[in-house]
Amino acid sequence: MIIAAGGGRRIGGPEALLHQDGKPLVDQMIDTLTEAGCGPIVVVLGAAADQVRETADLDRATVVVNRAWGTGVGSSIRAGLAGLDDDRIEAVVVVPVDMPGLTAAAVRRVTALPFPDVLVCATYNGLRGYPMLFGRRHWAGIATLASADVGARPYLLAHKDQIVDIACDSVADGSRVDTPELMALYGLSVPEQRVPA
Repeated sequence: MIIAAGGGRRIGGPEALLHQDGKPLVDQMIDTLTEAGCGPIVVVLGAAADQVRETADLDRATVVVNRAWGTGVGSSIRAGLAGLDDDRIEAVVVVPVDMPGLTAAAVRRVTALPFPDVLVCATYNGLRGYPMLFGRRHWAGIATLASADVGARPYLLAHKDQIVDIACDSVADGSRVDTPELMALYGLSVPEQRVPA
C-alpha cells in the first residue's frame, strides 16, 4: 500500500505529484514494491488525485481515492485497508510516497514474514519508520485507531510488545521529504498544479 494522499503544504504541493528526473515518485514506489515481490499494490490518492492519474502510470495498481485526505494519514490507511478485498492477503506493507531513498531490499527485509499476526517496522538509526508490515489480524484494530496525522501510531503503541523491528539503515534511506531543503537534496520537483475554475 502506497500512501500518496497528502497535500504537502510544507513542500509546495501534493506528495503524489513529486517528480525525480522527470518521473513521478509514485511510479518509482510502484517499481520498488514490484521489484520487492509485493502485490497486489494499492495506491491511496487524495490531494490532486485527478492530476496524479494523468501524470503517473497507475495501471499496475489499484487506486483508492481518499476524499477525506485533509483529515490526515489515518483516513488514508483506513481507505487503503478497505481497498484490500482479497481474503488471501495475509499482510500488507505500508509505505509513504515521499521516501525517494526507499529500496526493494528494505521492503524485502520488512516483508520477509508476511503472516496474519505480524507487526513489523523498519528502523533507521534505531528509530521506527517505513516500510511497516501489518498482518491481517491487526487491520480492524488499526483502522479503528488510525487517526489524523499519527496514522497507525496509537495501535502500534498499544501493541508495542508485538512489534518486530528490522534495521534497514544499511540498505535504504529512511528520510521522508517534508521540507524544500530535502526536495533540493533529492532533486525533486512538484509540477505546477491546476487551479479549479
